[in-house]
Amino acid sequence: MSNRILIVDDAAFMRMMIKDILEKNDYEVAGEAENGQEAVEQYNELKPDLVTLDITMPEKDGITALKEILQEHPDAKIIMCSAMGQQAMVIDAIQAGAKDFIVKPFQADRVIEAISKALS
Repeated sequence: MSNRILIVDDAAFMRMMIKDILEKNDYEVAGEAENGQEAVEQYNELKPDLVTLDITMPEKDGITALKEILQEHPDAKIIMCSAMGQQAMVIDAIQAGAKDFIVKPFQADRVIEAISKALS
């Protein structure tokens, strides 16, 4: 059975890019969300194997969503996505329990490496 992944990013284009990388590598996209609030709701509903979570989003940012998901589901596997120059936020995310982070624009091999490492 392929691993189910929830993609969270406020930019539809970025979600499409990740979805494309995942599907080409035999991962199943369990769902998509465009802000942190939707991410928490969809995680609870879909129980994906992993989440790719953007840091900077409207309504609820990725760090807040990360903490809320991990509070309910301590074993959740979450990889943060960020643009260049957000090192401080990435460090916050890792300290809060994120498994890894990937930088935009996405490099397919780096995305797959981070995901397979987090799932193993």
